[in-house]
Amino acid sequence: MNSSISERILSIRSSLPTSVKLIAVSKQVSAQAIRSAYTAGIRDFGESRIQEAASKQSELQDLPDITWHFIGHLQSNKAKKAIEHFPWIHSVDNLKLAQRLDQLAQQLGVSPQVCLQVKILPDPNKSGWSVPELLADLPTLNQYKNLQIQGLMTIPPSGLNDSEILNVFNRNRELAKEIQEQNWSHIKMQHLSMGMSGDYELAVQAGATMVRLGTILFGDRS
Repeated sequence: MNSSISERILSIRSSLPTSVKLIAVSKQVSAQAIRSAYTAGIRDFGESRIQEAASKQSELQDLPDITWHFIGHLQSNKAKKAIEHFPWIHSVDNLKLAQRLDQLAQQLGVSPQVCLQVKILPDPNKSGWSVPELLADLPTLNQYKNLQIQGLMTIPPSGLNDSEILNVFNRNRELAKEIQEQNWSHIKMQHLSMGMSGDYELAVQAGATMVRLGTILFGDRS
């Protein structure tokens, strides 16, 4: 399996533009498999369960240059643990959570990098701001000075065809541009976290700066 993990990583990394960061989604993957990916050059890993991630982080303390990204749905009551374990949080999906993270970041003396999760199309199965909600909340988000708001994250609804998926990614890029042009003092739009194993090529085409790949690197998880 090790050689195939590294072969898959090399093949995908060589196909990605240098402007795109590959985040290996390592949830339900062993610390050993993470080591294989690390050996193949990956430094960014995405997890969606804090407890599972924390035990791997302690096993992998000898790899100090790993950056951990939280990519799952984050409940407010787990916000403190998330900030303690993850310098990046891709799934800030409502104002109340952003406010909580900002307060905790101030208490802990950290400034996590975050993406705002937006639903470009209505989707009852996913969390996130609708586009009008996000635009309305920007003045408040701009006051959260302990968060480094770096961009937008989106996941298209399931069941779309390629051109519909591409349209979602393109609209996410246009939304980020619109927000950037409003020149907020504490909201940057440098990153678009979009694209997973099944649609990352479309996301890259639309301007993704970070893709979150799991299955295509590590194979199917149990």
